[in-house]
Amino acid sequence: MNERELETMRKSFSTVKNRSSSIKSSPQVVKLQERVKKIKENALKNNEKLVKQAKESFKRNGIEFYDAKTSLDAQNIILDLIKDVDSNIISKSKSNTLGEIKSKEFLKDNGYEVVETDLGDRILQLKKTDNKPVHPTGPASHLNIAEITEIVNDYLDEDVNPVAREIMEVVKKDVLNILKDSKIGISGSNAVASEEGALLFVHNEGNISLVTLMDLHIVVVGIDKFVECLEDAVSIAKLETVYATGNYVTSYMNIVSGPSKTADIEKKLLKNMYGAERVAVIILDNGRSKANQECLQCIGCGNCIVHCPIYNAIGNEFGFNNYLGGRGVAMSKFIEDDEVCYSSGLYMCTLCGLCTLNCPMSIETNEIIEMIRKDSHKKGFYPKIHRKISKNIHNNDSPY
Repeated sequence: MNERELETMRKSFSTVKNRSSSIKSSPQVVKLQERVKKIKENALKNNEKLVKQAKESFKRNGIEFYDAKTSLDAQNIILDLIKDVDSNIISKSKSNTLGEIKSKEFLKDNGYEVVETDLGDRILQLKKTDNKPVHPTGPASHLNIAEITEIVNDYLDEDVNPVAREIMEVVKKDVLNILKDSKIGISGSNAVASEEGALLFVHNEGNISLVTLMDLHIVVVGIDKFVECLEDAVSIAKLETVYATGNYVTSYMNIVSGPSKTADIEKKLLKNMYGAERVAVIILDNGRSKANQECLQCIGCGNCIVHCPIYNAIGNEFGFNNYLGGRGVAMSKFIEDDEVCYSSGLYMCTLCGLCTLNCPMSIETNEIIEMIRKDSHKKGFYPKIHRKISKNIHNNDSPY
């Protein structure tokens, strides 16, 4: 990221700070925060039971489900699901999990056109190069309006003015035009309610509603997203919204608990009224079952990176894939390996703990990073200058 992008990102983060600080200390949010902590703690403790219960509920609801141990497993399942669909255009919503399995890259390699429906993600998609997101809910927060205008005009061959609404309308028109030929939607999920077999989706733009209306809706969800019931799922979504955007509630919460159906003609059940004829859930492990449990408490609000001094200094270089900042570095050890974890910024962290202080779940990311560093050092992944300094201190009583 260049300095101009970093400065724009910092201004965007400052806006989030100001919005969220005015409400996150309110009694109702504090109460919600404590409730969600207990929800996630209980869910992770009983994860295997909840996943098993969800599968039973999915079956009852007519939702297909598949287990994916690795990213490659998830990719192969997706390709198998879509191979017989008469469309090569896939509508996609914002999802860290889809970024984790590199959904856009492998689908493109297999001849499919993936269209981002979230405005920020679509802008980054049009940018083509150097287009990694900088925040879970504001992926293009580092681009100013002049840069966005140039991106949109260049790619769409338009002459739009640097006016936010004009840009939004042009991008929206283009996306909707392409999606007329799409029959496949793919998304993540913010939380999965095991009792009901229901998937919860949070958004402000209404774009996930478009994705769920495709003939086939594929949902890729990590095992860490399963909670006991729908009320728990909604509580998580509300707290995430407070810390991610500074609002008490998001514009939309979609709940999907089965394919589209109607029984309005002689009570005969018919599928695919307006929405999906098939809903398929891919339950992804990809290292989560061996991950530090505290890492899995994350609700994806991104408030940690908003306050992180390193992230504010260098941007999305600090983190792994779509998992940004220290928590992303920690997760990369389990999703990939020690070498990837090291190269994702393991030794960039100052261990200051501001991430923990500003995390709604109070995840001690700095302590997790310190623990991983000890293990990484034993395996030979550490800055080699550290060895030189250590030898100098041992031999010369000085680091020099």
